[in-house]
Amino acid sequence: MYTLLHGFWHYLSQKNEFSVLILGLDGAGKTTYLERAKINFVPNYKSIPMQKITTTVGLNIGYIEVGGIRLKFWDLGGQEELQSLWDKYYAESNGVIYVIDSADSDRFNESRNAFDKMVRNPVLEGVPLLVLANKQDMQVRNFK
Repeated sequence: MYTLLHGFWHYLSQKNEFSVLILGLDGAGKTTYLERAKINFVPNYKSIPMQKITTTVGLNIGYIEVGGIRLKFWDLGGQEELQSLWDKYYAESNGVIYVIDSADSDRFNESRNAFDKMVRNPVLEGVPLLVLANKQDMQVRNFK
């Protein structure tokens, strides 16, 4: 009887929603990436016109369901003053996507510093991480 109840409890308490942080500097393309993902995975999704996407101040939340799993994306603002809020979301995250603007070489060091600070946080130990080099289709600006 215990095994049956334990199995039933396990089935009911299975986690079917996972939270994914989308982090990176402002202007890296985090919100655009989230919008493109929703266009590709959410049937009949009415996207924000790409030219109207601006720098996120605070947080955008997006949901995508794939194979019965609900993914909740937290797109956090990347301005320096907002980066101090990132760690408030680490404990609840099941994955992290770190977006780099690969066309903006002037900000590579700034992005690396933000990335290093993020990955050194012990709360994220063992959390899956994807580093996305965004804007590969654009010409590199100010390469030295």
